[in-house]
Amino acid sequence: MIRIRQAEDSDQKRWDSFVLSHPMCGPYHLFAWKQAVEKAYYHTGLYLIAEDGQGSIQGVFPLILMKPPFLKAVLVSLPFCDYGGILGSSPDVIDELIRHAIDLASRHKAELDIRCTNVVPLLQESPLFSVSNHKSRMSLDLPESSEALWSSFKSKLRSQIRKPRKEGLTFQLGSSELIDSFYQVFSRNMKDLGSPVHAKKWFQAVLDSFGERAHVGIVYREDLPMASGIVLDCRQTASIPWASTLREYNSSSPNMLLYWGLLEYACSSGFKTFDFGRSTPDEGTYRFKEQWGAKPEPLFWYAQGEKKQEQFSKSNSGTRKIAEMAWSRLPQVVADRLGPVVRKFISL
Repeated sequence: MIRIRQAEDSDQKRWDSFVLSHPMCGPYHLFAWKQAVEKAYYHTGLYLIAEDGQGSIQGVFPLILMKPPFLKAVLVSLPFCDYGGILGSSPDVIDELIRHAIDLASRHKAELDIRCTNVVPLLQESPLFSVSNHKSRMSLDLPESSEALWSSFKSKLRSQIRKPRKEGLTFQLGSSELIDSFYQVFSRNMKDLGSPVHAKKWFQAVLDSFGERAHVGIVYREDLPMASGIVLDCRQTASIPWASTLREYNSSSPNMLLYWGLLEYACSSGFKTFDFGRSTPDEGTYRFKEQWGAKPEPLFWYAQGEKKQEQFSKSNSGTRKIAEMAWSRLPQVVADRLGPVVRKFISL
């Protein structure tokens, strides 16, 4: 007999223990993601727990309720990252959690979005859901040491990593003390890309909630930050959900030193996999990650109805390109002020 209930704050330790025991877990499944979202953006976490008759957790389903103004609410697993989805001990538990989530979304008059790293049979076969898998997660299997990883690289890649060091660039790994440097690079890069930027308090909330599982990497030229990224640890995987470079310094290749610094950290810390994050096949970021040896793993994003999947697949539409161009031309101070207001309601 399986009982489904909503998780409470007191369930955090048991929730995380189950997540870390599951082979398909990721950092976004941890309770820290819920805490960061609620703290920074005030969305409501409706995290579901499946328990057996003895009260032992058999499955978890992290869900965030987002209510954008003038638009329909969405219950998403999970926002602001590549995937969430259900972790269960059996197909029956997974199916029961999905049915409960469908009822929950209906009660909140919300659409249900479920982003997974694998095919979910009940969702795949349901007429209520469409699926998009046009993006892939890029993952690299790590050897036992950074020296072994370095030796596996082609000479061209090693030369690209050496170049920024020869020009005097340095890599620093830390945490909250580097948040200002991280955001200085990240916010400028997002404006240049024509994309609303996350609030600085979002990243601070992530670092606070994940604690020792979160790390910030910065590439400096003296005191000037030129590239930045955040890595989250979970089980045997180190994931990089955010990374940016100031484009005017691309000729110095600070992004190469950034990624090498983070990969070196992952190897030396004993992680088995480095998750470079999602990319669209054959686009620039996909090829960048591929050169490190990363292999694509398709993502399966399930959503109620066809319209939203069309939005996913039209990420390069003419309308979007016009909007991006207009946003990139905003003064930096305006983009930094308006960006978080918009970004908190963009679940991707």
